[in-house]
Order: sequence, then C-alpha cells, then structure tokens
Amino acid sequence: MKKSFLLASLVSGLIALPGFAALEEGNSAPTFTAQASLDGQEFTYSLQDSLNNGPTVVYFYPSAFTRGCNIQAKTFADNMDRFREAGASVVGVSLDSIERLNDFSADPEYCAGELPVVSDESGSIAQSYDLDVAAGRDGMLDTRGVEIGHGFAERTTFVVNTDGSIAAVVGGVSPEENVMQSLAVIQGMSM
Repeated sequence: MKKSFLLASLVSGLIALPGFAALEEGNSAPTFTAQASLDGQEFTYSLQDSLNNGPTVVYFYPSAFTRGCNIQAKTFADNMDRFREAGASVVGVSLDSIERLNDFSADPEYCAGELPVVSDESGSIAQSYDLDVAAGRDGMLDTRGVEIGHGFAERTTFVVNTDGSIAAVVGGVSPEENVMQSLAVIQGMSM
C-alpha cells in the first residue's frame, strides 16, 4: 500500500509540471481526426468539423483518472454551458486508450458526458502541437489504483479560432486556472 501511495504521489508531481508549448498564438493549429469518447460512447472526432461550428478549445492533459486531470475535466464539465453560450466547444486529448476514455468520459465525477476526449495513443497529435511527450513508468497507478500503462503529454490548452489559427495558449497554471483562462479567452472572442 505504501508503494502505491508513493507511486501515486510521484505521478501527481509529474503530472502537475507546467507545460510550455512550442506552438504559439497566431500559428496554425494542426487539424486531426481520431477516435474519441463522449459519455462512454466511441465516435470519430474531427477538429475541422468542430471548427466549422465555432472556436474550439483543445486541451492536452497527461492521463485520465489522475489528480490534476480529474480536476481539469470536472472544471471543464461544470463550465460547458458557459463555453457553449460563447459559441465554443471543448475537446480533451491524452495518450489514454479509448477504453480508459470511455470510462472517463462517462464518469459523473469527471467529464460527466459533457465533453469529448480523444485517444492519442501514439502521441502524434500532441507532437504535432510541439508538446513534450514523456514515457510512462511501469507500476504508475491512477486514482482508481489501476496501472496507467502509457506515456504523458504535457498539460497545455490551445484556443483555436474558426480559421484554424491559435488564438491563445494556456499552460503552466493549475488545472482550474487553465479552464478559467480558456473560458475568458473564449468569452472575449464572442464579444
């Protein structure tokens, strides 16, 4: 039990590291199509399709069912009406398998069926945004006590305009602040 707690603490510390994205405001956001989950249901997500309907918040996070990521997903879910009122959508992206994301997307404590999460198992989407992708470590457990078993993308959020340009990059702040700064950018765009 002590070993599990130590590993969970190490994971929390690793995952709390600030993200610094190489892509910047004004750059073109790479579009992607990938398997995703919404409320436990798999589907094919397309960033381009999302942008056709309004600005999109693309948030990268290290792993479902980890402390900071749980907080961030819940904060996004709790504020989805405010994002929608401003004409925007939100999508999370991680290196989690689609099976883990099916559970995470439906969990009422986290995504709560409010926002889709994309599986980027190879890390290629994160790398296209010039994000660091770190290898996972054997034995790392999530908050449920389940082995994580994959690498991690740094926590960074991109607010993408309908023309595909990056309006803002949010990183290096707490999970809650990440969401609130993204919301403020979106609300500023809708004025």
